[in-house]
Amino acid sequence: PLYSSAASDVYKRQVEGHAGPLAGILAGLEWAAEHRPDIAHVVSVAADTPFIPRNLVARLDAARQVSGADLACAASGGWSHPVIGLWPVSVRAALREALIVENERKIDRFTARFGLATVAWEAEPVDPFFNANTPEDIVEAEALLAAGRAP
Repeated sequence: PLYSSAASDVYKRQVEGHAGPLAGILAGLEWAAEHRPDIAHVVSVAADTPFIPRNLVARLDAARQVSGADLACAASGGWSHPVIGLWPVSVRAALREALIVENERKIDRFTARFGLATVAWEAEPVDPFFNANTPEDIVEAEALLAAGRAP
Protein backbone atom coordinates (compact mmCIF):
# COMPACT_ATOMS: atom_id res chain seq x y z
CA PRO A 1 0.00 0.00 0.00
CA LEU A 2 2.57 2.63 1.01
CA TYR A 3 5.11 1.42 -1.52
CA SER A 4 2.63 1.31 -4.38
CA SER A 5 1.45 4.85 -3.70
CA ALA A 6 5.01 6.10 -3.16
CA ALA A 7 6.16 4.48 -6.40
CA SER A 8 3.85 6.70 -8.41
CA ASP A 9 5.28 9.85 -6.82
CA VAL A 10 8.78 11.15 -7.26
CA TYR A 11 9.81 13.05 -4.17
CA LYS A 12 12.38 15.75 -4.89
CA ARG A 13 15.43 15.51 -2.70
CA GLN A 14 16.07 18.63 -0.66
CA VAL A 15 19.85 18.29 -0.67
CA GLU A 16 21.85 19.39 -3.69
CA GLY A 17 24.74 17.45 -5.19
CA HIS A 18 25.83 13.95 -4.31
CA ALA A 19 24.64 13.77 -0.71
CA GLY A 20 24.57 9.97 -0.60
CA PRO A 21 22.14 7.65 1.15
CA LEU A 22 21.27 10.09 3.93
CA ALA A 23 19.62 12.38 1.38
CA GLY A 24 17.50 9.51 0.14
CA ILE A 25 16.53 8.63 3.69
CA LEU A 26 15.60 12.27 4.32
CA ALA A 27 13.45 12.27 1.18
CA GLY A 28 11.62 9.18 2.45
CA LEU A 29 11.08 10.70 5.88
CA GLU A 30 9.83 13.96 4.37
CA TRP A 31 7.49 12.10 2.04
CA ALA A 32 6.05 10.08 4.91
CA ALA A 33 5.57 13.20 7.06
CA GLU A 34 3.77 15.00 4.23
CA HIS A 35 1.71 12.18 2.73
CA ARG A 36 1.29 9.65 5.53
CA PRO A 37 1.42 11.45 8.90
CA ASP A 38 0.02 8.29 10.51
CA ILE A 39 3.32 6.47 9.83
CA ALA A 40 5.92 6.75 12.60
CA HIS A 41 8.83 4.91 10.92
CA VAL A 42 10.32 4.41 7.47
CA VAL A 43 12.56 1.53 6.46
CA SER A 44 15.51 2.07 4.14
CA VAL A 45 17.31 -0.59 2.13
CA ALA A 46 20.22 -0.56 -0.28
CA ALA A 47 19.22 -0.92 -3.92
CA ASP A 48 22.05 -3.40 -4.50
CA THR A 49 20.84 -5.99 -1.95
CA PRO A 50 18.51 -8.39 -3.76
CA PHE A 51 17.95 -10.78 -0.83
CA ILE A 52 16.42 -8.49 1.80
CA PRO A 53 14.93 -10.74 4.53
CA ARG A 54 11.14 -10.90 4.69
CA ASN A 55 11.32 -10.34 8.45
CA LEU A 56 13.54 -7.25 8.17
CA VAL A 57 11.05 -4.66 9.41
CA ALA A 58 9.63 -6.89 12.15
CA ARG A 59 13.08 -7.71 13.56
CA LEU A 60 14.35 -4.13 13.35
CA ASP A 61 11.24 -2.81 15.05
CA ALA A 62 11.29 -5.48 17.77
CA ALA A 63 14.95 -4.74 18.57
CA ARG A 64 14.27 -1.01 18.61
CA GLN A 65 11.37 -1.45 21.01
CA VAL A 66 13.13 -3.92 23.34
CA SER A 67 16.27 -1.79 23.59
CA GLY A 68 14.45 1.53 23.77
CA ALA A 69 16.58 2.75 20.86
CA ASP A 70 15.44 5.43 18.43
CA LEU A 71 16.80 3.72 15.31
CA ALA A 72 17.66 0.19 14.21
CA CYS A 73 19.99 -1.14 11.53
CA ALA A 74 20.93 -4.53 10.12
CA ALA A 75 24.22 -6.41 10.41
CA SER A 76 25.63 -9.68 9.09
CA GLY A 77 28.97 -11.40 8.93
CA GLY A 78 30.42 -9.03 11.51
CA TRP A 79 29.53 -5.97 9.42
CA SER A 80 26.97 -3.28 10.11
CA HIS A 81 24.70 -2.24 7.24
CA PRO A 82 23.60 1.23 8.36
CA VAL A 83 21.71 2.06 5.17
CA ILE A 84 19.43 -0.89 5.91
CA GLY A 85 17.54 0.56 8.80
CA LEU A 86 14.37 1.65 10.51
CA TRP A 87 14.11 5.42 10.92
CA PRO A 88 11.61 7.38 12.98
CA VAL A 89 10.00 10.12 10.93
CA SER A 90 10.64 12.39 13.92
CA VAL A 91 14.40 12.57 13.14
CA ARG A 92 13.83 14.34 9.83
CA ALA A 93 14.57 17.85 11.16
CA ALA A 94 17.82 16.69 12.75
CA LEU A 95 18.76 14.83 9.56
CA ARG A 96 17.94 17.85 7.38
CA GLU A 97 20.16 20.05 9.57
CA ALA A 98 22.96 17.48 9.56
CA LEU A 99 22.88 17.27 5.76
CA ILE A 100 22.34 20.91 4.85
CA VAL A 101 24.01 22.87 7.66
CA GLU A 102 26.68 20.44 8.85
CA ASN A 103 27.34 18.76 5.47
CA GLU A 104 27.19 15.34 7.16
CA ARG A 105 27.37 12.44 4.72
CA LYS A 106 28.24 9.45 6.94
CA ILE A 107 25.29 7.43 8.19
CA ASP A 108 27.25 6.07 11.17
CA ARG A 109 28.13 9.55 12.38
CA PHE A 110 24.54 10.66 12.14
CA THR A 111 23.07 7.58 13.82
CA ALA A 112 25.62 7.90 16.66
CA ARG A 113 23.57 10.90 17.85
CA PHE A 114 20.69 8.56 18.75
CA GLY A 115 20.12 5.24 20.44
CA LEU A 116 20.76 2.57 17.82
CA ALA A 117 19.77 -1.10 17.95
CA THR A 118 21.81 -3.33 15.63
CA VAL A 119 20.19 -6.58 14.54
CA ALA A 120 22.44 -9.39 13.27
CA TRP A 121 21.42 -11.92 10.63
CA GLU A 122 23.36 -15.09 9.86
CA ALA A 123 25.64 -14.66 6.85
CA GLU A 124 25.83 -18.38 6.10
CA PRO A 125 25.03 -20.14 3.90
CA VAL A 126 24.20 -16.89 2.04
CA ASP A 127 24.39 -13.38 3.40
CA PRO A 128 20.91 -11.81 3.14
CA PHE A 129 22.65 -8.47 2.56
CA PHE A 130 24.72 -9.76 -0.38
CA ASN A 131 25.65 -6.84 -2.63
CA ALA A 132 25.10 -7.19 -6.36
CA ASN A 133 27.30 -4.44 -7.80
CA THR A 134 29.08 -6.05 -10.74
CA PRO A 135 28.00 -8.26 -13.63
CA GLU A 136 29.69 -11.16 -11.81
CA ASP A 137 27.64 -10.43 -8.68
CA ILE A 138 24.45 -10.52 -10.76
CA VAL A 139 25.44 -13.90 -12.19
CA GLU A 140 26.10 -15.17 -8.66
CA ALA A 141 22.75 -13.85 -7.42
CA GLU A 142 20.93 -15.48 -10.32
CA ALA A 143 22.73 -18.78 -9.64
CA LEU A 144 21.73 -18.62 -5.95
CA LEU A 145 18.12 -18.00 -6.97
CA ALA A 146 18.14 -20.80 -9.55
CA ALA A 147 19.61 -23.25 -7.02
CA GLY A 148 17.05 -22.25 -4.41
CA ARG A 149 19.81 -21.04 -2.08
CA ALA A 150 18.86 -17.38 -1.96
CA PRO A 151 17.69 -16.32 1.48
